[in-house]
Amino acid sequence: MCGIVGYIGNQDSKEILLKGLEKLEYRGYDSAGIAVMNEAGVHLFKEKGRIADLRKIVDPEVSANIGIGHTRWATHGKPSKINAHPHQSSSERFTIVHNGVIENYEFLIDEYLSDVEFTSDTDTEVIVQLVEKFVNDGLEVQEAFRKTLERLEGSYAIAMIDRQNNETIYVAKNKSPLLVGLGHDFNVVASDAMAMLQVTKEFVEIMDKEMVIVTKHNVQILTLTGETVKREPFTAVLDASDIEKGTYPHYMLKEIDEQPIVIRKILKEYSDNQGELKIDQTIVEAIKEADRLYIVAAGTSYHAGMVGKNFFERLANIPTEVHVASEFVYNTPLLTEKPMFIFISQSGETADSRAVLVKVKELGYKALTITNVPGSTLSREADYTLLLHAGPEIAVASTKAYTAQVAVLSILAQAVAQSKNIVNGIDLSHELSIVANAMDTLCEYREEYEQMARDFLSDSRNAFYIGRGLDFAVCLEGALKLKEISYIQAEGFAGGELKHGPIALIENGTPVFALATQENINLNIRGNVKEVVSRGANACVISMKGLDMKGDAFVLPEVHPLLTPLISVVPLQYISYYAALHRGCDVDKPRNLAKSVTVE
Repeated sequence: MCGIVGYIGNQDSKEILLKGLEKLEYRGYDSAGIAVMNEAGVHLFKEKGRIADLRKIVDPEVSANIGIGHTRWATHGKPSKINAHPHQSSSERFTIVHNGVIENYEFLIDEYLSDVEFTSDTDTEVIVQLVEKFVNDGLEVQEAFRKTLERLEGSYAIAMIDRQNNETIYVAKNKSPLLVGLGHDFNVVASDAMAMLQVTKEFVEIMDKEMVIVTKHNVQILTLTGETVKREPFTAVLDASDIEKGTYPHYMLKEIDEQPIVIRKILKEYSDNQGELKIDQTIVEAIKEADRLYIVAAGTSYHAGMVGKNFFERLANIPTEVHVASEFVYNTPLLTEKPMFIFISQSGETADSRAVLVKVKELGYKALTITNVPGSTLSREADYTLLLHAGPEIAVASTKAYTAQVAVLSILAQAVAQSKNIVNGIDLSHELSIVANAMDTLCEYREEYEQMARDFLSDSRNAFYIGRGLDFAVCLEGALKLKEISYIQAEGFAGGELKHGPIALIENGTPVFALATQENINLNIRGNVKEVVSRGANACVISMKGLDMKGDAFVLPEVHPLLTPLISVVPLQYISYYAALHRGCDVDKPRNLAKSVTVE
């Protein structure tokens, strides 16, 4: 959820670290800091708030060729300058940054550090204090670091420097993402390759329970039992230009507008020149062999999975369940004899989903990851991977990754259907091309969406979203987008459930967004709209051409009924964007949220 950067080499590390942290701002954070070291010692700068606030307090006169940096998203201790990383040991010899959660930190304090005076409320400080204790007990630093790691329970990505050694960064990982980047006469550390594309594209993966000794000329990977690990580097395929806003005021607006391009790119990747779908046949066969599919995801990806369930059942005739990852791992349902698991994650680092994947692999079941990030943890550890090809998504609130997930799920389901010789009469490549064109059209109505946000949400503290079938899944996503970035309390409901309780909340002026894109239930949802209007609701109906009626607020271009979630979500994304904008909210970096949820 937070980010780590580190640099050791011949250049001044300050600006490299600060630029790296700026590239990680999309992950979400509430404070930031850097520590750089030269002959005079360690210079520590940290501040609550944004990187821009941190820049103001960094001494421009300090020059140092080694340093570490961090963006923090609070887990233990409130957001504050004191709790911001980096943290130091009591003597200030050791300085550390850490992502993750140390679950046994209170036990470690009682067992080893009861006489230590802590300066923060974080679990992280336990790590650096423990290293110093073991060094004071007579251990060499590397051995003290290893001994500390052996005693940590939970998740961690760690970078540590030693005031008495300006030639080494000590690095370790368990469950939280971390990479080492390779350069000529320098090396770097980063939670995400994006942070260090400014200096290198060559990276080495760090696996769970490995420690790494990083100098400017060498990278040594060790297991906690002391065995040396050899691992070839990989080249990051990210294009640095893709992560710039260009002329857009916000990443979110740029990413909404990019959705037609993403759909076309997905078609290019997963179909040939004749429009025939091309999915790795080993993936298709693994799904065909399953007696039930289990889609595991969280948040927006979970909503995409709800749409995907419809694809697999209606196109490929495969029973499919969708599960919230954080619930599944601790409350695993009764599984069938031949289950197949599909993990959906924009970042490929979602901790809840990874916990399920680890359990699934222990049980010997096959797993597929659908992700936007090649080389991510879920991608590496699953049996198979399908990439979204959406390009970097920087805004915390997901838009183009969601539609990419839905599109890839539709292609996968149809590829399985074709392999099973199921004739459903859908030319999916053609239908997705129509979707891309429809998205192009929808992107031209920004003024209308902005006005809708003013008309329905300008003074509201809550909002309802109602739909049936596929529309219900999209309503959940629309409500999530609104609450994520505008802080308006919003809920999505199945239209028929209103009279079973939620309609009690309707009062004069309550905004209710209704989706009407499915012919077989069009009249049903229209009836639900009448129910809320009669109780004073301010209803906004978004319908599909051919199903539209007088008084609808917006009419969508016609697409195949199964693919309507790809276009009905677009106006909801824009409306959320403008609602947040009108309220003066930080659209790309909403409060309390992080892009990559790397702790359970």
